[in-house]
Amino acid sequence: MRLEGKVVIVTGASAGMGQAIVERFAAEGAKIVAVARRKERLDALAERLKDEPGEVLAFAGDCGKREDNEAMIDFAVEKFGRLDVLINNAGIMDDNTAVGDVSDEMIARQMQVNAIGPMYAMRKAVQVFLEQGDGGNIINTCSVGAFHNTAGVAYCAAKAAITAATKNTAFMYMEEEIRCNGIAPGGVVTDIPLVMPKANEFGFARTSSLLTHSPELGMPEDIANVVLFLASDESSFINGVILTCDGGWTNL
Repeated sequence: MRLEGKVVIVTGASAGMGQAIVERFAAEGAKIVAVARRKERLDALAERLKDEPGEVLAFAGDCGKREDNEAMIDFAVEKFGRLDVLINNAGIMDDNTAVGDVSDEMIARQMQVNAIGPMYAMRKAVQVFLEQGDGGNIINTCSVGAFHNTAGVAYCAAKAAITAATKNTAFMYMEEEIRCNGIAPGGVVTDIPLVMPKANEFGFARTSSLLTHSPELGMPEDIANVVLFLASDESSFINGVILTCDGGWTNL
């Protein structure tokens, strides 16, 4: 098993890519703290995976809040004795609005959930890793939106921010053997479209032109396999990389 004994936090774990990551990691023997706002879905996930080699504990929290990001890490250390891997997967989409029309609220919410919240978690995790003294591993869900205009200005800017934070963290702590990488998914089949705000007409008309060149959508399991590689010791020489997972979309 590729993650036997490793303690892992996965945010955004109640659906989509996060749920697939938890499922894949449990099969590989990880001890997982699954984080999301919907506790009942996390409990159901943990129950469904109870016979897997790994172990799943549910933690209800809002990944945009500093106190919840810090509490989930304290919870992992309390329950499992340490932390090995932090996966900042939770995120939200915007409504495709361009900068001329974007609201203060949209800017603030995108930055809080997609950039600031993950940095709170990274800060706390790095402190734990340094105290443990044997390295650590952070994996952030970035997005092709950071360099490929697939959404509105607020989402793209927030994902660019967490992309920069990923590379900076890898550089700052490489001598302490703390790795920090990211994934940049393209289109993936999840329930995000069901909870997205109504699209801005002008912005969507522009961004939708890119969809004509999009390959078939990926599945959450495709992303989970990539994250598994980055979480495992097989990727021990990879640091500061944003691994694009889009079926070749951004090459077109």
